[in-house]
Amino acid sequence: MAGTIAHITPIRGVNDEGKGKKHALHRLIHATEADILWLHDDDVQLPTAGDAEALQAMEQSDLMILPLRMQADHPTLIELLQVIEYAALQSLTIRTARQGRPILCSGANMLVKREVWLEAELHLHPEIPSGDDMFLLEYCKRTGKRIGVCDAPSFVATIQAQPTLRDLMRQRRRWAGKAPHYTDQDIRRYGIITAIALTLQAVCPPLVLINLPIEWQLLRTATDAKGKRARYKAWHVILLAIIYPYYALVALIGGTLRPKKW
Repeated sequence: MAGTIAHITPIRGVNDEGKGKKHALHRLIHATEADILWLHDDDVQLPTAGDAEALQAMEQSDLMILPLRMQADHPTLIELLQVIEYAALQSLTIRTARQGRPILCSGANMLVKREVWLEAELHLHPEIPSGDDMFLLEYCKRTGKRIGVCDAPSFVATIQAQPTLRDLMRQRRRWAGKAPHYTDQDIRRYGIITAIALTLQAVCPPLVLINLPIEWQLLRTATDAKGKRARYKAWHVILLAIIYPYYALVALIGGTLRPKKW
């Protein structure tokens, strides 16, 4: 595929003019004339793939979901929980995308045609601080755009786990705050089922046994930051299954009640 790529990284205090991430995205994307946008967050370790590989990957797609891994060098319990949780979510992200019904993606590592982003810009909810990635995914599904997925190791970007419980809950509340605005039926259906399951597990902890096989399957197929099969142990799955419902519900409720900032 002929064309050019622009790497777009909104940075707080540098290119956002104090108006937030979506303002920074608007400025950066309107300032480039590249055919393909490679979206990043400013706190990621970038993939090793070059622009030529990205252009080739985008030959049959309008939007490409790329892999994102979370790591912690010497993980505390809070960081370990995040790494395990994110591995499961990434496994779900890749699996549903390959099935043609994507429900998750991340603007920390994503390829999209510039013309598609510009077409979708007014549908990205500028009044909400985050969520441009998920709203873009919804728009592409709704308008029949070609959505691809690439899990090649060279396209893996890496992010760090949040160091404290306070940082983690702030991040999760921000993520949860955009959930009520989703309109895609696949995303809404998954969100409703997840919320019900979390509530039931929190009220009746023994129900966690029902969720264990699902978590184990997701983690069994997860890969690490180098694209190799991650070696999670049974106690990792049990830890995630037991703790996750409580902090996820707190984040979900907090995200709908408190103001969210980038």
